[in-house]
Amino acid sequence: MPTSTVRRPLAFVTGASNGIGTEVALELANRGYDIIGTGRSDSIDTVAEGLRALGATVYPLRADLGTYDGVENLWKQVHETGRSLDIAVLNAGISIGGAFATDTDLDDELNLIALNINAVVHLAKRVVPDMLARGAGRILITSSISATTPTPYETVYGPSKAFGYSFAESLREELRGTGVTVTALLPGATDSDFHARAGMGQTSIGKGRKNDKRLVAKQGVDALLAGKDHVVGGDRATQRTAFLNRFLPEPVKARRQGANAKP
Repeated sequence: MPTSTVRRPLAFVTGASNGIGTEVALELANRGYDIIGTGRSDSIDTVAEGLRALGATVYPLRADLGTYDGVENLWKQVHETGRSLDIAVLNAGISIGGAFATDTDLDDELNLIALNINAVVHLAKRVVPDMLARGAGRILITSSISATTPTPYETVYGPSKAFGYSFAESLREELRGTGVTVTALLPGATDSDFHARAGMGQTSIGKGRKNDKRLVAKQGVDALLAGKDHVVGGDRATQRTAFLNRFLPEPVKARRQGANAKP
């Protein structure tokens, strides 16, 4: 529940209970935003306490964004705050590691698609008309550097993030000149439990160097508020990889990624 009657601009952040989502919420709270933060577990309440310590009014909401009803119920709760969204950060997402033919489960992969793709489209369909009617608003969609390369052993994840990147760029162009902007955030490997949750903790990617999630969040928020079309989240090496991915042949990138992601 909110703890203050002071009305600051309002930001909506999905996947705010851990990782980059938590850091984005903290970054926005530090910049004067109240926060609607979502998560699937009670940890969203712990995050909310930290946000309140920064002076933000916080609405911690638990939601399962992997289902149509879960998204609709969440949007109902957002609407019931009686407040307009100045920012929407569509960040919630998961990965699954392993060989597609032998290691991974179809139900898990369909759930990944539901969260990484369906929920983004569904929430955008609710967020955009309200912003468009007011002629103002900013949207940040978390994609991944994986959107710029084939991703063997994350064979469903990478394409889901490629969709998110293309969706963000496409929607941005549709909204050009309306006062509503769309920005894509493409993080590299980041110091969260993301890879461990995906069952990739023992892969080269899982054990390798990680970007600071606070840096990635700051880069994302900076780009969002500047109205940029996209930003690569991470250090110079990550940004260099994203740049080179624009020119390398797909089979070359696939072999490199496969070597790093193979169990």
